[in-house]
Amino acid sequence: MILGIGSDLANIERISGVLARHGDRFRNRVFTETEQAKADLRADTAGTYAKRWAAKEACSKALGTGLRVGISWKDMAVTNLPTGQPVMHLTGWAAERLAQMTPAGHVAVVHVTLTDDHPWAQAFVVIEARALP
Repeated sequence: MILGIGSDLANIERISGVLARHGDRFRNRVFTETEQAKADLRADTAGTYAKRWAAKEACSKALGTGLRVGISWKDMAVTNLPTGQPVMHLTGWAAERLAQMTPAGHVAVVHVTLTDDHPWAQAFVVIEARALP
């Protein structure tokens, strides 16, 4: 069953401007060390950050809270499998919220997809509850 769906669209040029103005202060507040390392290896650093920004926004919407209820930006983090597929990791308050919304006898699976077409970066997050065997 679907527990939540979220989407977000981020402007890569806007994120590039924020990076230029606030640099490490912005990066360290919003992105995990792993996300920063990934972005630093990419030719399109701002695009990589914009996709992850959009993923965090989309995830907070799928959790049904937005970013106003106590979720930290770093409570949601995107990594990639060796195949390149993005994976969303939840910790802290986001993980607690996910546990609260997951019905007994089920396990939650967070699906995320990212795309960009300059100047836009987009993310969709679907939270699924799968029945335990």
